[in-house]
Amino acid sequence: MDDYPLLDLFWTMLWFFLWIMWLFLLFKIVSDVFRDHELSGWAKAGWLIFCLLIPFIGVLVYVIARGTGMTERDAARAKETEAAFQDYVRKSASGAGSPGGSGAGAADELARLADLKAQGALTEDEFQKAKAKILA
Repeated sequence: MDDYPLLDLFWTMLWFFLWIMWLFLLFKIVSDVFRDHELSGWAKAGWLIFCLLIPFIGVLVYVIARGTGMTERDAARAKETEAAFQDYVRKSASGAGSPGGSGAGAADELARLADLKAQGALTEDEFQKAKAKILA
Protein backbone atom coordinates (compact mmCIF):
# COMPACT_ATOMS: atom_id res chain seq x y z
CA MET A 1 0.00 0.00 0.00
CA ASP A 2 3.02 2.28 0.30
CA ASP A 3 3.39 2.53 -3.48
CA TYR A 4 -0.22 3.79 -3.98
CA PRO A 5 -0.64 7.22 -2.29
CA LEU A 6 -3.90 8.39 -0.83
CA LEU A 7 -4.39 11.06 -3.50
CA ASP A 8 -4.14 8.39 -6.22
CA LEU A 9 -6.80 6.41 -4.40
CA PHE A 10 -9.11 9.45 -4.39
CA TRP A 11 -8.48 10.01 -8.13
CA THR A 12 -9.25 6.36 -8.83
CA MET A 13 -12.47 6.57 -6.85
CA LEU A 14 -13.46 9.76 -8.69
CA TRP A 15 -12.86 8.22 -12.12
CA PHE A 16 -14.73 5.07 -11.10
CA PHE A 17 -17.68 7.17 -9.90
CA LEU A 18 -17.72 9.16 -13.16
CA TRP A 19 -17.59 5.93 -15.17
CA ILE A 20 -20.58 4.52 -13.26
CA MET A 21 -22.48 7.80 -13.79
CA TRP A 22 -21.73 7.61 -17.51
CA LEU A 23 -23.03 4.01 -17.64
CA PHE A 24 -26.30 5.07 -15.98
CA LEU A 25 -26.62 7.93 -18.46
CA LEU A 26 -25.91 5.59 -21.38
CA PHE A 27 -28.65 3.17 -20.26
CA LYS A 28 -31.05 6.09 -19.79
CA ILE A 29 -30.31 7.32 -23.32
CA VAL A 30 -30.75 3.86 -24.86
CA SER A 31 -34.12 3.45 -23.12
CA ASP A 32 -35.15 6.96 -24.21
CA VAL A 33 -34.24 6.21 -27.82
CA PHE A 34 -36.41 3.09 -27.84
CA ARG A 35 -39.34 4.78 -26.05
CA ASP A 36 -39.44 7.82 -28.35
CA HIS A 37 -42.24 7.28 -30.86
CA GLU A 38 -41.32 10.37 -32.89
CA LEU A 39 -37.98 8.94 -34.04
CA SER A 40 -37.89 6.74 -37.10
CA GLY A 41 -36.15 3.39 -37.05
CA TRP A 42 -33.16 4.78 -38.93
CA ALA A 43 -32.82 7.68 -36.51
CA LYS A 44 -32.92 5.28 -33.56
CA ALA A 45 -30.27 3.10 -35.18
CA GLY A 46 -28.15 6.17 -35.90
CA TRP A 47 -28.29 7.44 -32.33
CA LEU A 48 -27.48 3.99 -30.94
CA ILE A 49 -24.53 3.51 -33.27
CA PHE A 50 -23.27 7.02 -32.50
CA CYS A 51 -23.55 6.48 -28.73
CA LEU A 52 -21.92 3.04 -28.85
CA LEU A 53 -19.10 3.69 -31.33
CA ILE A 54 -18.09 7.09 -29.94
CA PRO A 55 -19.37 6.63 -26.41
CA PHE A 56 -18.46 9.74 -24.47
CA ILE A 57 -19.01 12.22 -27.30
CA GLY A 58 -22.17 10.42 -28.43
CA VAL A 59 -23.75 10.57 -24.98
CA LEU A 60 -22.76 14.22 -24.57
CA VAL A 61 -24.18 15.18 -27.99
CA TYR A 62 -27.42 13.29 -27.30
CA VAL A 63 -27.91 15.05 -23.97
CA ILE A 64 -27.24 18.44 -25.56
CA ALA A 65 -29.42 17.81 -28.63
CA ARG A 66 -32.33 15.90 -27.10
CA GLY A 67 -32.04 16.45 -23.33
CA THR A 68 -35.10 18.70 -23.03
CA GLY A 69 -37.26 16.27 -24.98
CA MET A 70 -35.94 13.45 -22.83
CA THR A 71 -37.18 15.23 -19.71
CA GLU A 72 -40.57 15.98 -21.28
CA ARG A 73 -41.01 12.34 -22.36
CA ASP A 74 -40.14 11.16 -18.84
CA ALA A 75 -42.65 13.59 -17.31
CA ALA A 76 -45.38 12.51 -19.75
CA ARG A 77 -44.69 8.85 -19.02
CA ALA A 78 -44.83 9.52 -15.26
CA LYS A 79 -48.21 11.26 -15.71
CA GLU A 80 -49.55 8.33 -17.74
CA THR A 81 -48.36 5.87 -15.13
CA GLU A 82 -49.91 7.93 -12.31
CA ALA A 83 -53.23 8.21 -14.18
CA ALA A 84 -53.28 4.45 -14.80
CA PHE A 85 -52.53 3.80 -11.13
CA GLN A 86 -55.28 6.19 -9.98
CA ASP A 87 -57.74 4.54 -12.38
CA TYR A 88 -56.79 1.12 -11.00
CA VAL A 89 -57.26 2.32 -7.42
CA ARG A 90 -60.68 3.80 -8.26
CA LYS A 91 -61.80 0.57 -9.92
CA SER A 92 -60.50 -1.54 -7.04
CA ALA A 93 -62.08 0.65 -4.40
CA SER A 94 -65.49 0.68 -6.10
CA GLY A 95 -65.51 -3.09 -6.40
CA ALA A 96 -65.79 -3.02 -10.18
CA GLY A 97 -64.53 -6.16 -11.76
CA SER A 98 -65.04 -8.35 -8.72
CA PRO A 99 -68.12 -10.57 -8.66
CA GLY A 100 -69.00 -9.90 -5.04
CA GLY A 101 -67.65 -6.39 -4.99
CA SER A 102 -68.15 -4.03 -2.10
CA GLY A 103 -68.77 -0.32 -1.84
CA ALA A 104 -70.27 1.56 -4.79
CA GLY A 105 -70.21 -1.52 -7.06
CA ALA A 106 -72.38 -3.56 -4.69
CA ALA A 107 -74.66 -0.60 -4.04
CA ASP A 108 -75.16 -0.11 -7.78
CA GLU A 109 -75.99 -3.80 -8.19
CA LEU A 110 -78.51 -3.66 -5.34
CA ALA A 111 -80.15 -0.55 -6.80
CA ARG A 112 -80.40 -2.26 -10.18
CA LEU A 113 -81.95 -5.35 -8.56
CA ALA A 114 -84.46 -3.17 -6.65
CA ASP A 115 -85.46 -1.48 -9.92
CA LEU A 116 -85.93 -4.86 -11.59
CA LYS A 117 -88.08 -6.03 -8.67
CA ALA A 118 -90.15 -2.81 -8.77
CA GLN A 119 -90.74 -3.30 -12.50
CA GLY A 120 -91.91 -6.84 -11.85
CA ALA A 121 -89.06 -8.51 -13.71
CA LEU A 122 -87.93 -10.31 -10.53
CA THR A 123 -89.95 -12.16 -7.94
CA GLU A 124 -89.30 -11.67 -4.23
CA ASP A 125 -87.49 -15.02 -4.03
CA GLU A 126 -85.22 -14.20 -7.02
CA PHE A 127 -84.51 -10.77 -5.53
CA GLN A 128 -83.51 -12.24 -2.17
CA LYS A 129 -81.21 -14.85 -3.79
CA ALA A 130 -79.50 -12.22 -5.99
CA LYS A 131 -79.14 -9.86 -3.02
CA ALA A 132 -77.58 -12.59 -0.89
CA LYS A 133 -75.17 -13.41 -3.73
CA ILE A 134 -74.07 -9.76 -4.04
CA LEU A 135 -73.65 -9.28 -0.30
CA ALA A 136 -71.77 -12.57 0.17
